[in-house]
Amino acid sequence: MSIAPPANPALLDISDVSKSFGSVEVLRSVSLQVTRGEVVTDIGPSGSGKTTLLRCVNFLESYD
Repeated sequence: MSIAPPANPALLDISDVSKSFGSVEVLRSVSLQVTRGEVVTDIGPSGSGKTTLLRCVNFLESYD
């Protein structure tokens, strides 16, 4: 008899996060899942929404 190991639960799981500032759409339907042991980097050009995404994930910014 063998027992399957438990599934690796998500430590962070966001789905369809969007954020606008007035008419400027900063995030559009962003989804992300991070599980134990994964290393994730948020990279992109200035003004692409990296900090806004992290602020939304940490509930420092409301999202649409």
